[in-house]
Amino acid sequence: MGELVVRTDHDGWTVLTLNRPDKLNALTVAMFAELREHVLALREDDRVRCVVLRGAGRCFSAGHDLSDIAAGEAVPSRGWHSETLRLLEKLPQPVVAAVHGHCYTGALEVALAADFLVAAADARFGDTHARFALTPVWGMSQRLPRRVGLATAKRLMFTADMIDAEEAVRIGLAEYVVPLASFDAEIEALAARIAANSPFSHAANKRLLDATDGRPLDAGLQWEVMEGEGRGPDMQERIAAFTNRKS
Repeated sequence: MGELVVRTDHDGWTVLTLNRPDKLNALTVAMFAELREHVLALREDDRVRCVVLRGAGRCFSAGHDLSDIAAGEAVPSRGWHSETLRLLEKLPQPVVAAVHGHCYTGALEVALAADFLVAAADARFGDTHARFALTPVWGMSQRLPRRVGLATAKRLMFTADMIDAEEAVRIGLAEYVVPLASFDAEIEALAARIAANSPFSHAANKRLLDATDGRPLDAGLQWEVMEGEGRGPDMQERIAAFTNRKS
């Protein structure tokens, strides 16, 4: 069958590709198991300063494989899918979801575990749990309203409507839209820009943002001052390189 999630390393950044293109990258337990293995490996790999998550073939992913659900898929433990996505979310490296084509329901839950999402012009998003008498267990009810607001999350969840890339940007689900013809080049350039910056800052800033999300402003400001991690081990080297470049 081959790898269900393919890791491809570049200069300082890595792509994880959902790899069931013949099934529109529909998500199975086996695919999640491979994703989890890659995430655990990346957590310990200080050579990687940015992670891109995307899909092979025609789309990011059409969502949870309904045939797996109907067959009573064997999950290692209750909450295992959600735990896997939390591990992805808590990687020290910035994680970018690069979405083209379909990104429905379970696939949207996966994409929402990234730090932010960039959409190709052909991307389409939707939450269809209600269409199949299901409720989310991979994080939709928590991450979607945090990204787009409570009322918009309710609208998407209650209607099961599909939205396009422009609407995704308008509501704050995606950061920006890229023409499909230039999508690969844009994602590569974006990942390279992120990877060029300090991995210390990336990891520390992710911890800072996660710890203060939802706190009152004054509490967040106090946390930033008292719990911020300060200067990284690469600070002097980076300042010297910048200074020498200007000389």
